Amino acid sequence: MGYDANEKAASEKKHDFSDEDSGKGHTITAENVNAKLANPLSGFTQEQLMTDAVAFANKYGLGHLSEMFAKGALVAQDPLAFESLDLLTEEEKEALRREQTHRWSQPLTLYWMVITCSVAAAVQGMDETVINGAQLFFAVQFSIDPNTSDVNAQGRNQWLLGLVNSAPYLCCAVLGCWLTDPLNKFLGRKGTIFLTAAISFLACIWQGVTNSWPHLFIARFVLGLGIGPKSATVPVYAAECAPPPIRGALVMMWQMWTAFGIMLGFASDLIFLKVPNKPHITGLNWRLMLASAGMPALVVMAVVLFCPESPRWLMGKGRYDKAYESLARLRPHPIQAARDLYYIHILLQVEESIVRGNNRYIELFTIPRNRRATLASWIVMFMQQFCGINVIAYYSTNVFKQASFSDTQAFLASFGFGAINFFFSFPAVKTIDTFGRRNLLLTTFPLMSVFLLMTGFAFWIPQSNPAHVGVVALGIYLFTMAYSPGAGPVPFTYSAEAFPLYIRDIGMSFATATLWFFNFIISITFPRLLGAFQPQGAFGWYAAWNVFGFVAVLLFMPETKALSLEELDSVFSVSTRKHSAYQLRALPHNIKKYIFRMNVEPMEPLYHHEGAKTYAPTGAAAA
Repeated sequence: MGYDANEKAASEKKHDFSDEDSGKGHTITAENVNAKLANPLSGFTQEQLMTDAVAFANKYGLGHLSEMFAKGALVAQDPLAFESLDLLTEEEKEALRREQTHRWSQPLTLYWMVITCSVAAAVQGMDETVINGAQLFFAVQFSIDPNTSDVNAQGRNQWLLGLVNSAPYLCCAVLGCWLTDPLNKFLGRKGTIFLTAAISFLACIWQGVTNSWPHLFIARFVLGLGIGPKSATVPVYAAECAPPPIRGALVMMWQMWTAFGIMLGFASDLIFLKVPNKPHITGLNWRLMLASAGMPALVVMAVVLFCPESPRWLMGKGRYDKAYESLARLRPHPIQAARDLYYIHILLQVEESIVRGNNRYIELFTIPRNRRATLASWIVMFMQQFCGINVIAYYSTNVFKQASFSDTQAFLASFGFGAINFFFSFPAVKTIDTFGRRNLLLTTFPLMSVFLLMTGFAFWIPQSNPAHVGVVALGIYLFTMAYSPGAGPVPFTYSAEAFPLYIRDIGMSFATATLWFFNFIISITFPRLLGAFQPQGAFGWYAAWNVFGFVAVLLFMPETKALSLEELDSVFSVSTRKHSAYQLRALPHNIKKYIFRMNVEPMEPLYHHEGAKTYAPTGAAAA
């Protein structure tokens, strides 16, 4: 393409992200890293970008694609201005148009990756609910029955049952999630998923051969080593591979297929419910229930081997040729792969120029933009647990038993909960990127509070009245319908995109550790809470937390749907005080406009995004 060495040197000088002031260099600090990440290609001429892209291609063994990378660099500078680029062929322009107009028209490899992530989520969901049915049997066998006739032992047994059930989530919170960063560093996304699936499979089989509650506790604690890093890695892997227009929908597949796994777990409980004991094997039914949760992990171990590695991770290791091969499998056209690879490269240059005076863990809280993302992610992860959903996921069979259901009826009712949880998550595939993450939560939290109160109050209906059973089940099902498109998929999607690039893995580790810690709190306390508060008080307790969740989301959670990196940085740069004050003014305005259908004057927008709405390339926009 006729670029001489002087032009190349000038280009490389232009893309040196160490700022210079009057010839005196200074390195980017943590405080302005987000500004550098916001739009690193702005201010460069087309000639400079093309020269730099050719040099980049030659440097990393991609010289045979130098012309494609020159074009990709121009597109990366402004992803929606490609129509004005004469250098692009009509075929390349059509591919870029189709990216915006047919966002679900993607290569089969991308959907294979989605299937892998989906099955990985089902592993987790299935384990969460096989324990729901199994506990009715192993609790009696291991002498930790919370409904024992010995009143003096009830409190002890309630705590011990909660401890056994919560063991994986204790491990996730204190150890498993914090292994995410080193595992991903050394094994990559694929390797981490494979290893954690193997741990999950072995631990599930181990659960099925335990002979005491301490033994079962240890097996389930080890299971947390499989659940924790996997739950932090899979959403990030999906975000790094997904095209920006469908990023939210693909990342939320984690929660949707976790719900599918929850349904499978209840189905497994039903299948093995009537399995009789065999000679020398007591409790064969609950052992098969717990072991069955390992089967999807075998599928993950097989299919993940055929997925491409994360391009972002490969580039971090300097394997640019492999990164391009990976992106070429994940994008419909080479121009899109070249665009995304070059843009991620530029972001990595910015990242490498950062001087981290503080530990990255500390910078989650000391840098204002990071702190706001951390707070918002903490809120959504905390509320996914304290909204009350896992109380039902883990203990619904016990709750239905207290509502005078027979064993079979209780298991069938729990399966109904699992099916509703899965099928009502489908609307979020569209609404999470249109209606928005924040709006889904603000709409569903009040509904969940009402339905939990309805469920709790139903226990005051006399058991002799047929309405007793019906209203309890109806309240739980309505609560689940509200949860599934809102507090179910939003937390993982939100946390996977809120953090800046350079602290992505650590931010996601913090978010998932938060989720699993409070999952542990829920699991260990609910048996005792149910015994002390009775169902009315227990459900009322979580109804109150949903009110808290509404207020916290209203005041402290910015919207992130379909935003480019520039806009995400702008959103999280707004001070918490300013955001909260604006939302308090907007609340009565929106109630009048959307509930009472009144004609009200439009409010001044909180964010002023300049220019036309654009999607940044995947490397920028992903978590």
